[in-house]
Amino acid sequence: MTRSQPTDPPIDLLAAVQGEVSWFCCGTAWGPCSSTGKGACGTCNSGSLQHAWPNTSDACWSITRPDSCGVSLSRRTCGFQHRITSLCGGGSVVTSIADCGPQTDLFCGERSCCGSTCASNRLIDLTPAAYSRIASLSTGLRPCEISTP
Repeated sequence: MTRSQPTDPPIDLLAAVQGEVSWFCCGTAWGPCSSTGKGACGTCNSGSLQHAWPNTSDACWSITRPDSCGVSLSRRTCGFQHRITSLCGGGSVVTSIADCGPQTDLFCGERSCCGSTCASNRLIDLTPAAYSRIASLSTGLRPCEISTP
């Protein structure tokens, strides 16, 4: 019997998940970012503690497809908060969803490490203000744990 892969996003998962965290620019100019769009939620700003999540809507899910990397992520919409904890130093930041992304399916199997601590698959993008709370922007990618506050 052949099983097909589910095409619908998962309904709800409450467990923490490990993956990679990166950063992106949005909204008004801040730090290394020039002014750009306000993101899918219309509220994104590089200087705010915000993030992009790959399962904010059906339209977002159809672009990001983390399931193609074997990752199930809960549907969370604009304003929902996550805690992102660096697996490199233990620092954490609570951020709210302000955009759709990253396009996880483009980074399946990508792996970032600090020492022997590693995580795979780019699952969340933080604004520079948020990322700089847990790592230097120059690192670009870090292994992390994503949970609810």
